[in-house]
Amino acid sequence: MLSKQDLHTYRDTSRVLLRADEFICLRPHLRLSAYISNYNITFPTKTLLSGITTIPSGCATLTIEQDDSRIAITLDGPATKPYIELFAAAEGKQLVSIEFKPAGLYALTGIRQSELVDLSIDFEAVNPKLSKLISEALEQAGSVRELINGLDSVLLGNMYGACHPQLNPALQNIVHAAGNIAVKRLSDEIHYSERQLNRLFKEHVGVSAKSFSRLVRINKSFHLLKKPQKSLTLISDVMGFHDLAHFIHDFKSVCGVTPGEYRNKMSDFYINTTKF
Repeated sequence: MLSKQDLHTYRDTSRVLLRADEFICLRPHLRLSAYISNYNITFPTKTLLSGITTIPSGCATLTIEQDDSRIAITLDGPATKPYIELFAAAEGKQLVSIEFKPAGLYALTGIRQSELVDLSIDFEAVNPKLSKLISEALEQAGSVRELINGLDSVLLGNMYGACHPQLNPALQNIVHAAGNIAVKRLSDEIHYSERQLNRLFKEHVGVSAKSFSRLVRINKSFHLLKKPQKSLTLISDVMGFHDLAHFIHDFKSVCGVTPGEYRNKMSDFYINTTKF
């Protein structure tokens, strides 16, 4: 098990996305970057991340909790609802999370993602072989470098396979349009019927193309909400909402709070901006 001091000995700055006293956020291996947005290594305190609300992005996460006696791996399926992190109970432990991009967990496991939406389950029950290999990578790591190299090796060696070839352009089109794209237009662009397209999304991503587009749209709005000089009306217009009321309604349905409430308490929320 590593210590907090080990976080500051890691020197490959090309992979560091963010670093603080209690955590480090790192890019995965380049060959995994289409499926995984980042690794997080965290040593929780009573205040760090306790009560933080994670904003849903339609993506899955593996959380590995380690102390001197055991390792437990939890799979959180593609998230469509906000959920509260309660890491204070994990004080004194090491937490490692693998945050997937859209459809990334399918590429690793081949499991139909609609079966895992908003579920939190023991990963060993889902994939005992991979759970064991990940646990061994943590047990054998004597440094941050060894840990992430071990995770890279395990994940690269156990990929189920690439996602459907028509899915990537569909995902890219949604992200490029910041979620403001009709399913009909999307299906025309990739030459798939709307029914086929939604079947593809539920298999690989977990939700319909329309639901995923809404998640992307809301997540993209956070970049503008961080700029206090931009009014909610302006953000609503920029993001292509019919009017401010529709923006507030969709934002609250995804995040559980209004855009104004989010702005007043930004530090209470966690948004991973590397997903899209």
